[in-house]
Amino acid sequence: MPRPLFGAAPVRVRVPATSANLGPGFDALGLALTLYDDVVVTVVDAGLHVDVAGEGVDQVPRSERHLVVRSLRAGFELLGGQPPGVQVVCANRIPHGRGLGSSAAAIVAGLVAARALVPGAAEVLDDATLLRRATELEGHPDNVAACLRGGLSIAWVDETGPRVASPVPDRSLRPVAFVPPTRASTARVRRLLPESVPHLDAARNAGRAALLVHALTTAPELLLAATEDWLHQRYRVSAMPRSAALVSRLRGSGVPAVISGGGPTVLAFPPHDLDVDVDLGPYAPRHWIVHELAVDLYGAQVLPLD
Repeated sequence: MPRPLFGAAPVRVRVPATSANLGPGFDALGLALTLYDDVVVTVVDAGLHVDVAGEGVDQVPRSERHLVVRSLRAGFELLGGQPPGVQVVCANRIPHGRGLGSSAAAIVAGLVAARALVPGAAEVLDDATLLRRATELEGHPDNVAACLRGGLSIAWVDETGPRVASPVPDRSLRPVAFVPPTRASTARVRRLLPESVPHLDAARNAGRAALLVHALTTAPELLLAATEDWLHQRYRVSAMPRSAALVSRLRGSGVPAVISGGGPTVLAFPPHDLDVDVDLGPYAPRHWIVHELAVDLYGAQVLPLD
């Protein structure tokens, strides 16, 4: 493959937060949300320059270890070579380590920016190839698929690699994210899951996952039943007891609610006739941030510079 020619103009990429699992859709379902990170990447004469504002400003590295940079490098590698230098400016709004797909957003942003910086790169780094590389970097396809495509995603892996289907979500969905001040490690909460589950629980979950797709696309009034889960949430209670208590309180008040991804954020779908400020009693999340959101329908976008 010939060495790529890089565009001189900066590229701006906007990527949405995502919520995976959504209850019973473990490692399969993802929903893009209207909370965004923006990344501006410029090819420069030499070196690596990373600037970060917003979420994670005091934690993320300004080096080759930065996840956007690593993903940029992976994209450039697929396109045939690295530029002489790169400047990366990140405006982060997606909370880190809270189950809202911050790592998927960084990965997709880097890969999409790499593609946008090389004229004609879409022929080599098409969406299927980008999804495959993003899945390799992330480890599973649910968040990256939703981040890339927007809307609702059903992701799976077969002998050809990661695949995604995108049924159209119901327009009335109004997800609300309750974001706690504490973080959770995806690797740690995965270690809490058992090696096997009872057959009855697996059967229940399969039925609810099928119902969940129907509820998210056609019948939101079924979301309370459709978001019931037996595979993972109950096993993670010890890692996020306040989140689990909030889920229980919301559901007891008639609000469909789940742990978002690996947590500890709680994602709820309040019916339109029920105020989001439902009485949470002793489980009211002090010092949590509440985001009233919509479903993002566009996924990763290359946008004009402001």
